[in-house]
Amino acid sequence: MTVDRIRATVAATVLVGAVVLAFMLRSEPGSATFYSLTVVLAAVWAVGAMAAGPVRLGGVGPDRTRLPIVGPLLLGLGLVGLFTVGGLVVREIGPLDEAVRNVLSYTGDGVRPGLVVVTVLAGVAEELFFRGPLYDVVPRHPVVVTAVVYALATAATGNIMLALAAALLGVVTALQRRATGGILASSITHITWSLGMLVVLPLLFG
Repeated sequence: MTVDRIRATVAATVLVGAVVLAFMLRSEPGSATFYSLTVVLAAVWAVGAMAAGPVRLGGVGPDRTRLPIVGPLLLGLGLVGLFTVGGLVVREIGPLDEAVRNVLSYTGDGVRPGLVVVTVLAGVAEELFFRGPLYDVVPRHPVVVTAVVYALATAATGNIMLALAAALLGVVTALQRRATGGILASSITHITWSLGMLVVLPLLFG
């Protein structure tokens, strides 16, 4: 596949993903439509990544042969702690508090197995695409560009807090991609953060 076709595939994937995301966060919380669209969105990112690939796991060490696992896990937990502190501030600011509560309405009555599964699928699929081929096709400043694109795609939800969270997470995971040459580290961090937020945010805002 030529570079132009790869870029066209990446651009089309971003557009389709943003549209699906917009519909997903406007569906009824906890409904079959919401879960179905979540899976569809994950499929869009994953298929787009594979179509524009290749996607590499990456590694650490002098020759990048050691798989990054513990470090990304600890980084994900650190982000959970950072967002927890931020949540204590956000809940005192009316409009931002409301934005977070709107997101939490989609978690329903607690952390259910189905929600955990779709959260993990979504996190992996996003890393496959945004820290995979999207990162590869950006000729200059890929860390900044991919983080901005990720935040803009998330902004299709119409929720400012999701967009801000995506911007910060996008920078962190893009730096991981640059350091490791692949998506394994960023995927572990992303999933750890996402699952942590499923537990922590309801405690802060419930």
